[in-house]
Amino acid sequence: MDQTQLARASLIVIPLILLALLVLPGRKAVRVPLAIIAGVVAALGLAWGVERGDLTYMVSFSTMAMIYALLSLGLNSQWGLAGHVNFGVAGFFAVGAFTSALVTTTMPVGALAAYSQQAFGLDQPFLVGVIVAGLVSAAVGYLVAIPVLRLRTDFLAIATLGIAEIVRLIFQNERWLANGPQPLRGIPQPLACLFDDPGCGWAPSWLTAWIQPLGPRDYGYGYFLIVAIILAIIYIALERISRSPWGRVQRAVRDEENSAAMSGKPVTYRRIESFVIGSFIMGIGGAIYAHYMVSIDYSHFNPLFATFIVWVMLMLGGSGNNKGAILGAFVVWGVWTGAQSLVDLISPALTLISPDLPSRSAYFRWMLVAILLAAIVLYRPEGLIKERKRVSDFMRQMGGKD
Repeated sequence: MDQTQLARASLIVIPLILLALLVLPGRKAVRVPLAIIAGVVAALGLAWGVERGDLTYMVSFSTMAMIYALLSLGLNSQWGLAGHVNFGVAGFFAVGAFTSALVTTTMPVGALAAYSQQAFGLDQPFLVGVIVAGLVSAAVGYLVAIPVLRLRTDFLAIATLGIAEIVRLIFQNERWLANGPQPLRGIPQPLACLFDDPGCGWAPSWLTAWIQPLGPRDYGYGYFLIVAIILAIIYIALERISRSPWGRVQRAVRDEENSAAMSGKPVTYRRIESFVIGSFIMGIGGAIYAHYMVSIDYSHFNPLFATFIVWVMLMLGGSGNNKGAILGAFVVWGVWTGAQSLVDLISPALTLISPDLPSRSAYFRWMLVAILLAAIVLYRPEGLIKERKRVSDFMRQMGGKD
């Protein structure tokens, strides 16, 4: 294994270990060493035994799946934990993406100013953009939650869907804000200079020597590591709060709102809090997506693509379960991307039936997702990973099961 392969393996080993920790069952004392061993073996095997093009595709696929896993986790904190029917995922996704883009880019100057407009460009670091994106999305979620959460079920779903469309149309038509219908380009990528020659001036020598065998075309491996770390941090935080007294109150409000209110719980405030937390996570997902794509516009946040596919991910993985939210994101994204490859394989046969069929491949992908959704509802409504019901020690002693 040469230095280039070893550098690629070192960049993907941590994400693979983190994913293995989510997949492997058992106690932490056993799961952690097994995850480390599995991650190291898989990283070395992939870097050495898989062609560069195939490995790059796998890394790109996993990066997008983890971005959608963030959206699925945000939706899980709203629907799975508190029972809010939010069909406005695309709106918070867009707010996070455009906010981070505006915070981290610079104002267009010279000839570009005539073709690219934006309200502001603060030229801030990547982490600042991500945090601000989450905070702005949380603020929007708070403003939305106050009037909207008074509604229930189908009315709440319609209201959040309408709000998401309003957000998307604002970014589409207000050119002064984020270049309107034209793409907002030049979104910086974090640590991209490490993969250039001569590299970042501030980077220590050991970091430069580590990345030096790789080039700009290998930047996706570095971003894969960044996204995996952010996903792990958010997952751990959600696991902690879902098991806390706050999380138990949220589940009580979801299952028996009237009983929770009669017990003296501030139901309205708890509902708003869960909606704001979910919006914050969706904003972070949007920010990471923007820096990965480098160029974004309003069409990236279509409700069909950025809302309902996230719902299918959560329903397949298992609502109320953070591991299920991540697993569902990987499975559904695999179905979505694999459908295009399948269409390419059967295109000759489709052409024999009708010359127009290959051009309608997008409908075939949505058909597969619709069939998957129907199968979930009919045969596995609890999802691949069922929500674990927790009972108190008193109930366990009385015969309850954890």
